[in-house]
Amino acid sequence: MSPSAGGLVVFLLSVQVIQSQDGLGVNYHETDVCAAKGSTVFIICDITHPPGIDPSDIKDRFWFTKEKDGEPVDLRTDSEYLDRVMYGCFVTRCYLSITDVRESDSAEYKITFMTNKPGEKYTGSPGVTLCVTGLQVQVRRLNSTWLELTCHSSCVLSDRAEYDWYKNGEIIETGSSLRVSSGSTDRYSCYLRGSSGQRSPAVYGPQRPSVSVSPSAEMLEGDSVTLTCSADANPAANYTWYKGDGTSDPRLLSEEPQLVFSSIQSSDFGWYFCTAENQLGRKTSEFILIRVKYGPQRPSVSVSPSAEMLEGDSVTLTCSADANPAANYTWYKEHEDSPRASGQIFTITDFTAEHSGNYYCEAQNEMGRSNSTLLLITESGVDRTTMIIHITRWPLLVVMLILQLLFCLWTRKKKAVSSTTEPHESREAVEMDLHPECEDLSDMAAQREDPEEQEDRV
Repeated sequence: MSPSAGGLVVFLLSVQVIQSQDGLGVNYHETDVCAAKGSTVFIICDITHPPGIDPSDIKDRFWFTKEKDGEPVDLRTDSEYLDRVMYGCFVTRCYLSITDVRESDSAEYKITFMTNKPGEKYTGSPGVTLCVTGLQVQVRRLNSTWLELTCHSSCVLSDRAEYDWYKNGEIIETGSSLRVSSGSTDRYSCYLRGSSGQRSPAVYGPQRPSVSVSPSAEMLEGDSVTLTCSADANPAANYTWYKGDGTSDPRLLSEEPQLVFSSIQSSDFGWYFCTAENQLGRKTSEFILIRVKYGPQRPSVSVSPSAEMLEGDSVTLTCSADANPAANYTWYKEHEDSPRASGQIFTITDFTAEHSGNYYCEAQNEMGRSNSTLLLITESGVDRTTMIIHITRWPLLVVMLILQLLFCLWTRKKKAVSSTTEPHESREAVEMDLHPECEDLSDMAAQREDPEEQEDRV
């Protein structure tokens, strides 16, 4: 590349500074150079030889940025500049060319001369300060709809610098700034027009975040678990963690890329997701289900029917316990070593007195086991057949005896009225005098009463 091709970078300043050392004059065309990363830079100077020194007396001349043991180090021997530097001199004008400049090339550059006389050398100092800058796109929000993109560099490239704007790799506009809509998924970058530098890194909103879980194996209660949210975005995204399944408002958990459970618990079971957001947009990850393995909690037991049992009834006991993985159930009767049944439901189809007692269930999985509290199952002590007899037979017999007794009283009263007796007093006496047959019926009714009713009367 010729010096004229790099003019945009090199000839930014027209100030000429002449330095002299021992009669040697070095005129650097610029004292400060700002170059775009990846471009080619030319540093040029004019030489004025001191009296008595002919240009033919100059044995060597080279450029350097650092010294070793007090002696300048030729850039051509520096591995950091290998195959990237080139020197040249035309009578009294010399130049340094550096291709594909890097930010690490930012330094002060000087030229030194050595003559035929041993130990005689001349250095133009101070030298030229080179600043290599990468282009960056700055994002500024104008309102809820629009953003303004500006091409930025750490040093001033040129007052007349113009930029080409790229959208997804294609030039779309030229100018110092670009307006785009908020939430766009496109990639935007800028380039210093007319230079050989590199385009700026593209800016874009977050892609859909991905979630990783560490450790990725099964989680046991008490383990340390870390969820990490990551998304491709520039500028870098900010992350937020939530817990929720999408059916209600999620619960905010953290505003960091990682969500850390130092000792995960069964209560942490559920759906989680994260969001990634920068100035250009916001995206949400997929939901991830966190399953925690834990031993059974204390089981609960229910009985149906819940009233006292009668002989011959069917009784169903149900055991349930929160556990992951699901628990297996075993039924025991107190003071017995052998289980009565296995499974979540235990049914006694023909309840008898020997079934009465305390029962409990045991829930077990690979993480542990847990027992329920004791459940007392008792029989009411009344035989169903006997009870039916009490209900049906005794009421019928009593009714029959009462009817016979009333019939006797009616017959006796009728005879007393039709016979000749004394007035009221005699008649009342007769009415109260029961027929012997009726007295027998009254005794029978008393004898037929329910033994339990007699006991209650006593």
